Amino acid sequence: MDQGKLLSGKNVADALNEKSIAQIKFLKNKNITPSLTVIIVGEDPASSVYVRHKQKASEKLGIISHTIQLPQTTSENDLLAEIKRLNTDTSVNGILVQLPLPNDINEQNVIDTIDPLKDVDCFHPQNVGLLSIGRPYVLPCTPAGIIEMMKYYQIESDGKHIVVAGRSNIVGKPMASLLIQKNRYANATVTTVHSHTKNMQEICKQADILIAAIGKPAFFSKDFIKEGAVVIDVGINRVEAPQSKRGYKLVGDVNFDDVVDKVRYISPVPGGVGPMTIAMLMRNTITVTAAQSGSSLPE
Repeated sequence: MDQGKLLSGKNVADALNEKSIAQIKFLKNKNITPSLTVIIVGEDPASSVYVRHKQKASEKLGIISHTIQLPQTTSENDLLAEIKRLNTDTSVNGILVQLPLPNDINEQNVIDTIDPLKDVDCFHPQNVGLLSIGRPYVLPCTPAGIIEMMKYYQIESDGKHIVVAGRSNIVGKPMASLLIQKNRYANATVTTVHSHTKNMQEICKQADILIAAIGKPAFFSKDFIKEGAVVIDVGINRVEAPQSKRGYKLVGDVNFDDVVDKVRYISPVPGGVGPMTIAMLMRNTITVTAAQSGSSLPE
C-alpha cells in the first residue's frame, strides 16, 4: 500500500498541539491556566477510554483536567445539579458531559443546561446557531478536526462535491454546516446522505471527498467510491477479532482494504480522525478560557 495515501491524524494533531502549547503559555503568563472538567455517568468501556485519552491530552499540554465519575444510577436531576454547580464555578473553564448517557437521562436537557460559554463540544443550541450563521464561538471538535486535516494535507474543498454520510448532531450536521461556509477551507457543494437516502451508492460515487460517519463497520466498499476520491473515515466500530488479545479490533465505516487502491487519500482507523477530535477539544478549552478572561489569543 502507498503510505503517501494515508491521512495521519497524529501528525496533524501534533502540529495543532504545538500551537496550543504556545497559547497556553501565553495565558499562563497572565496567571490564567485553562481547565476542563469532564463528567461521565456509568462505566461504558468505550466512554471510559475516551475520557482517559482526553485527560492524558490535557495533562500533556498543561491544561488542568478533572473527571467527575457518577454512578449509572445517577438521576437526571442530580446530573443537572452537578452541571449547574460547575457553571457557577469560576475555576472551571470548560465543561464536557461524555455521551452516550443512560437511557433514562434526557441528553438534550443535559446539553441545554451547560453554560454556552463553557461548552467545549459546540453542542449547546446557542453555539450551534452561531456556527450555522458563520460566527462560531467554538467549533465542533470532530468536524473542525477534519477541516484541519484537509488544510494540513492541502486537500482543496472550494467548489468540490463533498458527500457527508450521516446526519448526527455530533458529526454529520455540523460537518455540512462548516463545509458550506464562505471561506477558503469550505465553499463546497455538500450533499448529505443517510439511512433514508435512495440511491446512496450512486450519490457517494459522485463525491470528490466522502466523509463517512454512519456507525456501520466497513459499510462503504469501492463500489461507493469515485476513482481518485478523498475518503475521510469518522467511524470507530468494535468488531469481534478472536485472534486479538482484546478479542476485538477497531474498524471504520469504510472497508479500508477494498477501497485503498482506488483513492487519492484515505484516513485510517484508528489513527485518523480520532486524534484530531481530541486536539480540537484542547483548542476549544483554550478558546473558552481566553473568552472568559477577556484575552485575545496570539495566532
